[in-house]
Amino acid sequence: MSRTLITGALLTALVLAAALLSYVWTPADPEAMTIADRLQPPNAAHWLGTDHFGRDILTLLMIGARTSIAVALVAVGIGIALGVPLGLAAAARHSSLLDEVISRGNDLVFAFPSLVIAILITAILGPGALNAILAIGIFNIPVFARLTRGAALGLWSREFILAARVAGKGRARISAEHILPNIANLLIVQGTIQFSLGILAEAGLSYVGLGAQPPTPSWGRMLAEAQTMVALAPHVAIIPGLAIVFTVLGLNLLGDGLRDTLDPRLKVQRL
Repeated sequence: MSRTLITGALLTALVLAAALLSYVWTPADPEAMTIADRLQPPNAAHWLGTDHFGRDILTLLMIGARTSIAVALVAVGIGIALGVPLGLAAAARHSSLLDEVISRGNDLVFAFPSLVIAILITAILGPGALNAILAIGIFNIPVFARLTRGAALGLWSREFILAARVAGKGRARISAEHILPNIANLLIVQGTIQFSLGILAEAGLSYVGLGAQPPTPSWGRMLAEAQTMVALAPHVAIIPGLAIVFTVLGLNLLGDGLRDTLDPRLKVQRL
């Protein structure tokens, strides 16, 4: 097992553990405001200090992790649930009208930056975690559709697929029983990458006020609220920023480690 995979798994597990722990315990009440304790640096009572309302930053980080993970996870789930079947259908009907429609639809979405699309959708539908999930999920659909189509096309000419067709299996059955299992490793790796991008997108939407709304804590909104107090209390901005950095880093390392582990061609090269 590679060091990259172990490091990524440890960082990701730490964030997941903090998010799960927040369901049963937090150091303080996330909605409790103690103005007398505002902008305190890390100390024994508040391990990561307090914000401009006197709220415990560690508590906000733990619940913010829960928010970010939930939004990114569901958004990636939407991308996989809709994008993978579309990609399989396009590959199974290569050069058909269906393939052309799906491919051009993917190109249309990719013509715009993902964050711009997310901001546009949430601005139209209104701010909130559910609309952020929808906005991020919509961009994930063509990502998985294009990856699935490209990987599946390379398998349709293989001997075992020809044997399945000779045996009388239909295109849908071949896609489910033979194509999908052989590209699952690529989808897993891409899923971790899109998961990290989903966390960044959620933070970006919350930063501009289009993500999770108060009183739900969010890493992006913590950064937005702290930007005017960097000189007075830098920890208020540095800590949530580091949380985002280490979470995205952990997921990217996890994706790289999984790619190295699951891709047999890389194993051969290492040998």
